[in-house]
Amino acid sequence: MNVTVFGTGYVGLVQAAVLAEAGHRVACIDIDDDKIQRLKQGHIPIYEPGLEPLVKRNVESGNLTFSTDAAEGVTHGELIFIAVGTPPDEDGSADLRYVLTVARTIAEHMQDKKYIINKSTVPVGTADKVREEVTRTLAARDAAQLEFDVISNPEFLKEGSAVADCMRPDRIIIGTSEKASEQKLRQLYAPFNRNHEKILAMDTRSAELAKYAANCMLATKISFMNEMAVIADKVGADIEAVRQGIGSDPRIGYHFIYAGIGYGGSCFPKDVQALKTTATQLGIVPEILNAVESRNQQQKHYLLDKIVQRYGSDLSGKTFALWGLSFKPNTDDMREAPARVLMENLWQMGAKVRAFDPEAMHECERIYGNREDLQLCGTRDSALAGADALIVATEWQQFKTLDVTTVKNSLNDPVVFDGRNLYHPLDMAEAGFEYLCVGRPQVASAQ
Repeated sequence: MNVTVFGTGYVGLVQAAVLAEAGHRVACIDIDDDKIQRLKQGHIPIYEPGLEPLVKRNVESGNLTFSTDAAEGVTHGELIFIAVGTPPDEDGSADLRYVLTVARTIAEHMQDKKYIINKSTVPVGTADKVREEVTRTLAARDAAQLEFDVISNPEFLKEGSAVADCMRPDRIIIGTSEKASEQKLRQLYAPFNRNHEKILAMDTRSAELAKYAANCMLATKISFMNEMAVIADKVGADIEAVRQGIGSDPRIGYHFIYAGIGYGGSCFPKDVQALKTTATQLGIVPEILNAVESRNQQQKHYLLDKIVQRYGSDLSGKTFALWGLSFKPNTDDMREAPARVLMENLWQMGAKVRAFDPEAMHECERIYGNREDLQLCGTRDSALAGADALIVATEWQQFKTLDVTTVKNSLNDPVVFDGRNLYHPLDMAEAGFEYLCVGRPQVASAQ
């Protein structure tokens, strides 16, 4: 099938590459000429495992093309995805200007029937707004006879495993009341729907709400577990034992119940805010969502509070090694990352930071530039040199095994603040570390 994707960001690029891999002919359209030229040369603007070879392979096969020519893109695609950003507006609501601009662009250039597919994360009612925008633009050019449908098809990708999620989706939601549109998307997604039925057809508003509800439910699980960790701290319980105790209940499960220092990224913070705003506009007090967001903000200061308890609020002359900058492993995304809250507060208190992350170093440099109180180090071990303590902020695989001798010999003090509970308190104590983690009892050092 001929497919066009407007937007070569995280969602658009992954979806386009995976559809091209399935044999569809996919044209990607973006207004950023420099980005398009780099994509044509095989340079991927984001880090996502498996994406670069997928893009290169399908560009070489001719199934995947990149262009800034919107008219060409509209002509090419019978099915046209809108996969542009919906950043939070000043009031927390999703900013739809880019979505509606693409809708208008499609209507300005279409000459035959189009299936317009909202892939962007958008508030309930956006499909209706896109429909209105297309209808108004067609009328302005005396082309009201042209047929189209607007379909909601939300994405459920996880950064760090987006290609795999797109290749092997657990569900595909199609939001439309038109049977012909449903059949078109069933045909499009047939290669991903062979093992068992994954397609859920529903109305557009339900599809739009399902996306927000999914992300907000996951954010709720994280914040709930983080609050349990705070309680565990006070009563002397071990949150890891609690996690196993509740995760074994199939009604709860083990996913998203690891205690830590808060969620970040481009989705959960933005989507919780957007759904809160929608509820408020409808006269509903979003009490659960308010609590989820509040707990998450507090949790990002969890390790900082432990650092202050250990060293005091004046950290002048102190240096901290920081392992992990991205909000989660297998991505270079630092948006809303807990590591940023940690660093910025440490700097305000006079401390210096020696940081390492396997993928987010360039992103950190882009955000913070050259600072005297930040040194970006080439390896995890080099970040330790001369530091007073180690902070673990992201659960990258390479951080999960600790070289006890190297860490102890490098640090001024054998102190580890672990925001991801990567190590066992007893093992750390026996190795001579003062180990402060999340919701687990501190064991006195054996040395």
